[in-house]
Amino acid sequence: MRLLIEPIITEKANSASELRNVYTFVVSRQFNKVEIKKSIQARYGVSVKNVRTIIYAPKTMRRNTKSGVVWGKSNKTKRALVELREGQSIDFYGNI
Repeated sequence: MRLLIEPIITEKANSASELRNVYTFVVSRQFNKVEIKKSIQARYGVSVKNVRTIIYAPKTMRRNTKSGVVWGKSNKTKRALVELREGQSIDFYGNI
């Protein structure tokens, strides 16, 4: 199973990376902060200062169909906020 699923590229995440040198990733829920730190360092070749994790609860959704209202929910996700040391950066757009 893969540890890092994808980086999050939103306006809020981009401003955090520019101002505070913090990058956001969607990660697998079963891994801890130490394993996330080692994976980021190995994959991107940077030194990590701090890792914070957030587990988002599933969101409930409702859809009206011909047979009535159908309820469902999304999956639970985990995000990692990775702070890099001074002078370090990750370039997501380098190989486009």
